[in-house]
Amino acid sequence: MYRGNSSRIVPIILVVLVIAIAVAALVSVGRSLFGGNQAQLGETNVGKEALLSVADSRSVRMTVRGPIVADETFRSYRISASPSSRDFTTYSGYLSRTLSSKTLSNNTRAYEELVFALDKANMMNSAPLEGDKDDTRGICATGRVYEFEVLKDGEAVQRLWTSTCKGSPGSFRANVQQVSSLFLQQIPGAQKSLSKIDL
Repeated sequence: MYRGNSSRIVPIILVVLVIAIAVAALVSVGRSLFGGNQAQLGETNVGKEALLSVADSRSVRMTVRGPIVADETFRSYRISASPSSRDFTTYSGYLSRTLSSKTLSNNTRAYEELVFALDKANMMNSAPLEGDKDDTRGICATGRVYEFEVLKDGEAVQRLWTSTCKGSPGSFRANVQQVSSLFLQQIPGAQKSLSKIDL
């Protein structure tokens, strides 16, 4: 009688083990399929995640470079914003000699509104290029080059760029006018200052 019960229990235990192994295998396959995509998505959204942080160490920056001309007439400008300050600087020459500079205070709420507006404008919804493809030297010699960065402690977490030349679209896929306007609106009188450098 005892042998009969044990002979019935062994197949039941085997069936339970097979089902448990099958479920574990399905979970493992599901994680590898969906988990892999999640990791890849996380990699491409590093800039977006960094953009939405309003920690004191965070900031955003736009740099605009004019046409490649003689050093004496080359112009560029940069606008950056953090939870505590906003900066606008215009430069002359390739060694970035400061022509004018303005620093304004900022607050966390204002910075939060800016970065959420930049996010809604898809500022960081692209993946950066790699190697030589990410080199902007000599790009768009007759037009403008725009660089958009999210920084932590002054170091770029992600940098995307584009240009006004059709042959050099770069890594930035959002609307340049919309995003650059959001930066310019952070500095009262910025447009007037830009008219003086003839970019």
